Amino acid sequence: MLRRTGALLKVSGVLAALAASGSVVAPGMAAASVEGWSAKTQSAKTQPAKPQTTQQTTKTQVAKSQPAAGERADADSGRKAQGGQRGVASYYWQDQRTANGERFNPNALTAAHRTLPLGTVVRVTNHRNGNSVRVRINDRGPYVRGRVIDLSRAAAQRIGMISAGLAPVTVQVVD
Repeated sequence: MLRRTGALLKVSGVLAALAASGSVVAPGMAAASVEGWSAKTQSAKTQPAKPQTTQQTTKTQVAKSQPAAGERADADSGRKAQGGQRGVASYYWQDQRTANGERFNPNALTAAHRTLPLGTVVRVTNHRNGNSVRVRINDRGPYVRGRVIDLSRAAAQRIGMISAGLAPVTVQVVD
């Protein structure tokens, strides 16, 4: 904003100088109007800037109750039920280190989950075809609403979801 204002002031100064000399004035524009415009912009330059006010809002936090044993709870990350967590699975490629520090390997049977402890082994079952695979949680994610797990390419291939990219699944912790 300051750069534009500075450029405007320079232009207005040039216009004022030209108008004062009477040499050049834009068609249909009187010299007095150029001088008046220049004076307005110059006075705007000398006035101190108004301080910006910020409005603070207070958020009220509400404690979420936990479902009793055997009850279901709907959440953004999918449905949690006695039989496991239901939602959508995706598969991903990440050419970097995972959350537990190991290099991501698309050929390993691994997955990313938002909350399960790293190292947890889970069974992921595709609802469309009944195929399932056991994977080890070694990363965090997915961070897309409704998705419950991100699988490596090898795990996604085992449950037959490569062509679709997404699949409705159940995620169950293996004891």
